[in-house]
Amino acid sequence: MSLFAPLYTDEDIAGLVATLLKSRGFDVRTTLEAGMSGCLDDEQLAYAAAEHRCILTHNRVDYERLHLRYLQAGQSHSGMVVTPQNNPYEVAKRVSIILNALSVDEVSNQLLYV
Repeated sequence: MSLFAPLYTDEDIAGLVATLLKSRGFDVRTTLEAGMSGCLDDEQLAYAAAEHRCILTHNRVDYERLHLRYLQAGQSHSGMVVTPQNNPYEVAKRVSIILNALSVDEVSNQLLYV
């Protein structure tokens, strides 16, 4: 079992957030790195779920809807972390705290707010 949930950043997350989290030892893949730029939110979540990565986003409304859709359909995802738009250093700090506090299993299928 991995200690920290690997992340996948939605397009609305600044690249600097990914860089800061990587520098703290977290496994982070961006939409740009995955070749998923311009894809719809449901495609982003499907990719993250297939790659067993927790998605990091600012897009609360759409991902709340997707989370409920997954639950109703009995589908699994590797977690969603929603963070308010803030400076990248604050976002990385908040995300680091949650990832350090919760295991991969504890994040799985959860919608978390930081």
